[in-house]
Amino acid sequence: MPAWVDQGFRQYADRLRGACSLQLLEIPLTPRTPGVTAATAVAREAGRILDATGSDNQVVALDVTGRSFDTEALAGRLSAWLRESRDVDFIIGGPDGLAPEVLERASLCWSLSPLTFPHGLTRILVAEQLYRAWTILQGHPYHRR
Repeated sequence: MPAWVDQGFRQYADRLRGACSLQLLEIPLTPRTPGVTAATAVAREAGRILDATGSDNQVVALDVTGRSFDTEALAGRLSAWLRESRDVDFIIGGPDGLAPEVLERASLCWSLSPLTFPHGLTRILVAEQLYRAWTILQGHPYHRR
């Protein structure tokens, strides 16, 4: 990822320190070589994603077909996740999306927008929206309507 992606993600992850932990685990993409179709690549990536997902963790898959939330509704979701004291794994797919088995493992599919965003930008948007939701729960003035 370009430096600006790492910097953007880190900015919001650092702001959440102490309240909740936002950690990044990158799963390598399957190299697209001759004979490796998009479906093959997605299936291979699915295995690595599912292996990295905690068995007791709640899984949220980022997918354009998922459910969209306004910021206050996301704050409500974050509040529920914090009360449950379970880790939440947010899964952002590669350029060919997520395999059906990853979407099935998810307890929630979340759509940021009907638009398609690059992976790096999605990473920053998720981090910022989680930070924004947390500030709402804290009564912090970051979120303004």
